[in-house]
Amino acid sequence: MPKLPFDTFSKQLKAGSVPPVLYLYGEEDVLKDEAVRSVVDRVVDPGVRDFNYDQRTASQLDPEAVETLCNTLPMLAERRLVVIRDIEAWQKRAKAKAAVLHYLERPAAETVLVLVQGASREKDEKGEPDPDLLRLAATVEVERLGPKLAEKWVLKRAEERGIRLAPEAAAHLVKAVEGDLGAARSELDKLAGLGGDALVTLDQLAASLGIRHGETPTDWCDAVIEDQTGRAASMLSPLLSQSGVSGVSLLAQLGTQLLGLGLARALYDRGPRAGSLERAVRDALLRVRPPGRLDYRRSAECWSRLAEAWPAPRIDAAIAAACQADQRLKSTILADERGVLIDLIMRIAPLAEVAT
Repeated sequence: MPKLPFDTFSKQLKAGSVPPVLYLYGEEDVLKDEAVRSVVDRVVDPGVRDFNYDQRTASQLDPEAVETLCNTLPMLAERRLVVIRDIEAWQKRAKAKAAVLHYLERPAAETVLVLVQGASREKDEKGEPDPDLLRLAATVEVERLGPKLAEKWVLKRAEERGIRLAPEAAAHLVKAVEGDLGAARSELDKLAGLGGDALVTLDQLAASLGIRHGETPTDWCDAVIEDQTGRAASMLSPLLSQSGVSGVSLLAQLGTQLLGLGLARALYDRGPRAGSLERAVRDALLRVRPPGRLDYRRSAECWSRLAEAWPAPRIDAAIAAACQADQRLKSTILADERGVLIDLIMRIAPLAEVAT
């Protein structure tokens, strides 16, 4: 069956259209949870929810349990809902999976079945969809939101919690958590716990997060690849004092940016420029779908804009320098993270910039 874009699925759901079998996969678990709650509200009457709504994890099920869950008739209602989570736990020949696939050949009209695949927990895994489920179920890829949509999501969830959040504060929150909606939700819950209905400004949110505006890991990577050497160096002390930020984590994010620049430069050398180059980079990202929380549109714009300033030899040298810095940070507990990263910044910077 064809895959549905998340926006299309959301519109259909609001219109009351719920497929008999729904398969959710992709990077953003928070949006999957919200989608499941929306399906519950559409399908199950609250008065008989205890009788007509079952939720299980895949590892709990055997074939008999699958048969019972999917073919039990609803009580005092037209339909019942079954949600099976963590289906990535099923091996290819798992008996419970085989039972589900058999059921999907002729699903019951009285049952809505939702299959939820969790996001990949490993950086080198892409969380690809199950080909058998793609064939038999209405499939929705739940991708991470771009910055603008994530900001709208934050503002809406803030309003639901009784928080008045300034738009620039919402933008900073999205950037500070690198687009992670789960982390953003946690921060909103903290703000809601403080009470009050005063407008939460950018400065107040930055103080709450402990991350000043313009001093996120993303800002640091941008400063490095945009040859803002002094700014990148000055950001390191406050950055490294933030919870969860280390020299190794900064290098990992910078490594992604350098590889992206390599992609953009390779395409640049083939001839495309400006908008054509940006589209080519974005199309390449969509084909490969690298792991990690990467905003394809923003990354394609940035890398294509900087491609001219980053010829292949410079990119190769920068990647080699980053690998050496990573080894230095991991080889001894005595390594000065800030010193190692400043040395890396200076090695990556153009000669003219270093001279000044």
